Amino acid sequence: MQLTSYTDYAFRTLIALACVAPEKLTVGEISDSYGISLNHLLKVVQKLAELGYVETTRGKSGGVRLLAEPSSLTLGAIVRGMEPELGVVPCLRTDQRPCVIAPACKLKSILHEATNQFLRTLDEQTLADITTAKPRIARLLKLGARPC
Repeated sequence: MQLTSYTDYAFRTLIALACVAPEKLTVGEISDSYGISLNHLLKVVQKLAELGYVETTRGKSGGVRLLAEPSSLTLGAIVRGMEPELGVVPCLRTDQRPCVIAPACKLKSILHEATNQFLRTLDEQTLADITTAKPRIARLLKLGARPC
């Protein structure tokens, strides 16, 4: 299974925000810290806001702030929210034509179970679990003298 850069950027954004919580970061600061596209990151932050994970504020003192408690955000929930289709092959995706061998194929059920196991593993970990080294992460991201 491969996650899209959209989900990768969501994880990166949430990690950065968890390091400075309850403070805000601008999307530009996050983009610069990771060296990723500002335009792509704006779309990611919009989706994170729709999911209720972050709050965005416009204007001079605007930015993005983590809304959810890091210990309440499972990695599995984040992936499910960001990835519209988790099917690793076309026959597992809802928008695909049925495969001609589907009635006799055992691969689909195996891959479906593998995807479920992948998500179960991610459900066991939270944003808090992956941000235990907040001061070090903040230094590596060059977030300055922000509290962690």
